[in-house]
Amino acid sequence: MEIIQDYQNRNIRFTDDRKDHIEQDHPEMLNQHDKIKDTLNSPFMIVRSKTDNEIELFYKKYSRTPVTEKYLCVVIKSRIDDSFIITAYFTDTIKKGEILWKKK
Repeated sequence: MEIIQDYQNRNIRFTDDRKDHIEQDHPEMLNQHDKIKDTLNSPFMIVRSKTDNEIELFYKKYSRTPVTEKYLCVVIKSRIDDSFIITAYFTDTIKKGEILWKKK
């Protein structure tokens, strides 16, 4: 298990199980570990899920990815005493929801 700090210096757990899930269910995410860390450390925007208020979606746009220019979305579950990565994937769109933070 790895601990990654986000832009607020919160410790985010990244378990081997979640790494396996990301690389198996989203094969374009193979070898994208540095982008996951970068997105948590320096996001473009963070959106709260409309269906689960403990879910935060971190977005950052990359001009070069295995699937052309895309946003990387890193999904975390954020609780008072524990935060952890659920999944990560490349996408064209930012989901709707409460904007928690946006880069100026």
